[in-house]
Amino acid sequence: MKKRIRGFYLLVSSVVIGLLHLPFAFAKSANGTKLFHTKVPADSIEKANPTPLSAAPDVKSVYDSLQLNLRGLSAEAYAFAKAGLHKLLEEGKLLNDSIISIIDFSLPSTEKRLFVLDLKRYKVLFNTLVAHGRNTGREWAVAFSNQGESYKSSPGFYITRETYEGKNGYSLKLAGIEKGINDQAFDRGIVVHGAAYVSQELANAQGYIGRSQGCPAVPVQVSRPLINTIKNGTCLFIYHPAYVRQSKVLN
Repeated sequence: MKKRIRGFYLLVSSVVIGLLHLPFAFAKSANGTKLFHTKVPADSIEKANPTPLSAAPDVKSVYDSLQLNLRGLSAEAYAFAKAGLHKLLEEGKLLNDSIISIIDFSLPSTEKRLFVLDLKRYKVLFNTLVAHGRNTGREWAVAFSNQGESYKSSPGFYITRETYEGKNGYSLKLAGIEKGINDQAFDRGIVVHGAAYVSQELANAQGYIGRSQGCPAVPVQVSRPLINTIKNGTCLFIYHPAYVRQSKVLN
């Protein structure tokens, strides 16, 4: 009798234990995946549509893009020219925000020190010789004046005006805007014009080009197209290191 009871007890115990383990052996979640799984490290998961990192392309300055250093224009002259241009544009004094003319009087007259640039289209429109006043120096520009009959050049910022036909042919009026530095230029008749004495042949022969009465004279063959490019409200900047500290535009 005792053996029967013990056997029955063992049978019932086996059935109960089996029923208790059954849910764990076959349990699944609502979506059909097993509840117990090995976790995959996050850094080993490959995204389905990875987005590559893309950096904005470097936009070089006009100075670097056009390699103006190789053409002789000093970085300082260019930087000051751009600073003055922006100020004049903010003040509404210019009609053209793209064209700028830079005359670098830190260079000798035998070098092509006049640069006409299109800042928006990244182009050197003209790079040519340009004269300084006869009393400003011979090969180098060293002395400046704002006075009439001084026959000296005046540095600083100018706004180009209208054209006219004069004793030097097709010419361009300039309005100096820096008081005490070049503001007498218009009354002095300081203009852009062509001159036969501005030539490479003369520079090669004597070591310097001819000099003007204070005007930024250019070679005759480029004078008309150059003037037509920069006339009527563009910025013209004549740079010299000694001038910078006096400029109210730059300070």
